[in-house]
Amino acid sequence: MAGGKAEGEGRLVNEIAAAFMAACRDELAAPKPGNVHVFAGGHGMTVNDFLRSAEAAAPALSDPSLSTGARILAAVEATFTAAGMNTNLGIILLCAPLAAAAEAGEDLHDSLRKTLAGLTRADAAATFRAILRAAPAGLGAARRHDVRDEAGVTLLEAMREAAGRDKIAYQYASDFVDIFETGLGALADARVKGWPAPWPVVSVYLEFLAGFPDSHIARKHGPDAAARVQGEARDARERYRNTGTPKEALRDLLTFDRRLKDSGLNPGTSADLTVASVFADRLTRILINRRNDG
Repeated sequence: MAGGKAEGEGRLVNEIAAAFMAACRDELAAPKPGNVHVFAGGHGMTVNDFLRSAEAAAPALSDPSLSTGARILAAVEATFTAAGMNTNLGIILLCAPLAAAAEAGEDLHDSLRKTLAGLTRADAAATFRAILRAAPAGLGAARRHDVRDEAGVTLLEAMREAAGRDKIAYQYASDFVDIFETGLGALADARVKGWPAPWPVVSVYLEFLAGFPDSHIARKHGPDAAARVQGEARDARERYRNTGTPKEALRDLLTFDRRLKDSGLNPGTSADLTVASVFADRLTRILINRRNDG
């Protein structure tokens, strides 16, 4: 019996790792304006950089022996060993608690709430080290709970402090509301329309890009630049929604893509949220299938 349980747990770990890598591949296959994808690299990065990063990060993210903070730190270190740069800090920050929550084998969102509520100061300390290692563009100093200081609060408390200025931190503070409502909602709507890959992922990305100013752009270029990109994204989303078939929108999306990259604008947060949404969707289906299989 014990052996069977361990074998089942091992299969779930492998499924979680595979779901993470698949989510990263799905996001890279989608023509996301301003971000790296199979149609065009950008910002000094290529698709292969992100693929190597996903493969490197997956084992740490899905390691049940590690806490959420330890997964984040180990995944960032593995990424630097494989790619030599920060390609996926935001993705790791979002996907580590999702992976930990999936291991409970329950409803993913309910388990995530418990995972977030159980985050500790040790999780905060490890995550602070990971953020400093990744050194994301535009990282400034915070008045309280700065990542350069010793962690004096839990990771959830630190994220709540930053939630007003950073959409990834806001996910922690809100139980990942944007992932489970906006992201999964956009995926479901695209599937109802019968849109094939990669267009459901494009739908998710445009919902995030049009839904709020991208905090990566705001951090690096200021709130006005982020607001301008959001306005352009709303127009692009409207044109995208009104196409006869989504493939007809490719030229328009790539034109928007070149314009953003020529201006050095990278909506990285919107891309990170997109990966996390696809990952959450895949994890949800894995857990449903496991319950149905008894």
